[in-house]
Amino acid sequence: MDTRKVVATEAALALVETLKAKHGPLMFHQSGGCCDGSAPMCYPQGELLVGDNDVLLGDIGGSPFYISASQYEYWKHTQLIIDVVPGRGGQFSLESAEGVRFLTRSRLFSDEEAAALGEGARVGV
Repeated sequence: MDTRKVVATEAALALVETLKAKHGPLMFHQSGGCCDGSAPMCYPQGELLVGDNDVLLGDIGGSPFYISASQYEYWKHTQLIIDVVPGRGGQFSLESAEGVRFLTRSRLFSDEEAAALGEGARVGV
């Protein structure tokens, strides 16, 4: 049972290592829309100020991964799976210069996993 809130594919982890070699320590924030859609955004660590309305989900490749508290409320029953696909992503995200973009996939936690997380069973699923 894997109840981590955020995980990454091998391709995404390889890209994280490439970006760390070029830019140093990284951080991620799950964008909630606007200019770059709903995508995981990658920044040099400390470039984006996180605040009381951000939730630390965990890390990928040793880099912290945040999401806004309001968006977390919608996704708290899911595991975010960070992947990488060809194409240009968010203009503010570091991977855009690599010709690829990070992509968030998700899966619902099972009732057993949700119980282990202390979130109870999902309603209406």
